[in-house]
Amino acid sequence: MQTPARSERLVALDVFRGMTVASMLLVNNPGSWGAIYPPLEHASWNGWTATDLIFPFFLFIAGVTTHLSLAVRRAKGDSDAALRRNIIRRGATIVLLGLLLAAFPYYPVERFTEIRIPGVLQRIGVAYACAALLTLRTSLKTQIIILAVILLGYWFVMTVVPIPGQGIGALFLDDPTRTMAAYWDRALLDGHLWKSSKVWDPEGPLSTIPAIGTAMLGVLCGRWLGRKELPLVERLTGMFAVGALMMMVGLMWHWVFPINKGLWSSSYVLFTGGMAAVAIATITWIIDLQHVTWWTRPFVIYGVNPIIAFWGSGAMARLIYSLWKVEYQGKEIAVQAAVYRSVFLSWLEPRDASLAFALTFVLFWLGILTVLYRRNIILKV
Repeated sequence: MQTPARSERLVALDVFRGMTVASMLLVNNPGSWGAIYPPLEHASWNGWTATDLIFPFFLFIAGVTTHLSLAVRRAKGDSDAALRRNIIRRGATIVLLGLLLAAFPYYPVERFTEIRIPGVLQRIGVAYACAALLTLRTSLKTQIIILAVILLGYWFVMTVVPIPGQGIGALFLDDPTRTMAAYWDRALLDGHLWKSSKVWDPEGPLSTIPAIGTAMLGVLCGRWLGRKELPLVERLTGMFAVGALMMMVGLMWHWVFPINKGLWSSSYVLFTGGMAAVAIATITWIIDLQHVTWWTRPFVIYGVNPIIAFWGSGAMARLIYSLWKVEYQGKEIAVQAAVYRSVFLSWLEPRDASLAFALTFVLFWLGILTVLYRRNIILKV
């Protein structure tokens, strides 16, 4: 079995990132939130669906590419100080982009005074920067110890440490408003949390700590993929094996610390990280070893411009879902609702119509990104 040339970039990494971003747009922009197929919904609390894999997959691939890109920069002669400055600048830029999206369209003034401080991009920026700094000069053994301390320490804090005025955290894991994570959400960011929950946040400060672990798992995977002295097929075999083992451990940990995206539980970190490793290994085997590439171009286009896709689609969604109103059948409704009802719901069953709208949204952004791709306009932070 032949392996690609050692200087060749693994296209599968762009494809995996692109599939993740496209999936994020698909689940975030249905025609109707009341008509969604179950796999396209988040788990109500404990447990997982396919949708709950998207965010950790994005963090995992960010970790993979972080190690590979830093290795290239170090090989070009960049000092550790220069690499640290770049990591901090990049992490801060991602956080700033998240805050700017949260405040969009920047009026009324409450968009700033009551801004939601946590968020997806904010968590990505913090987790990326912390994972990159923690693994920049540490040995493999030290990185594994740090990861173990993060996951076991978070488990201890969430289950054993008493929540002020309540009891040990293990008694309240089934109530999102009463967990230790929710307590710190309110203590640190009261008034600036997710509007749908108000008293806790799925991207809150305490639950961001194990998210750093997800990015670190990606760094470890990137470290393994970067060992070009080994044939690619051997590296992929190792990823399959370790990924399957992590999934099994995560499922076993679920018995005492449930797999939960809202808490970003330690079992969730291991389970989703293992599945991400298996998925990347599978896609790499298909693309870079078997050379089955006819289907990859749309995902490559999404994968090379993830920030534009995420930020632009988020701003557009806020505009068409809530800000831009039109007259429809004698009522003023959001333009998204008008398009959904007239173009899709008029001839499709509700869940099919909702899915068709989401797919159209993804294809619309594929068109925008294709134009940028052909003109070599790529936003890098």
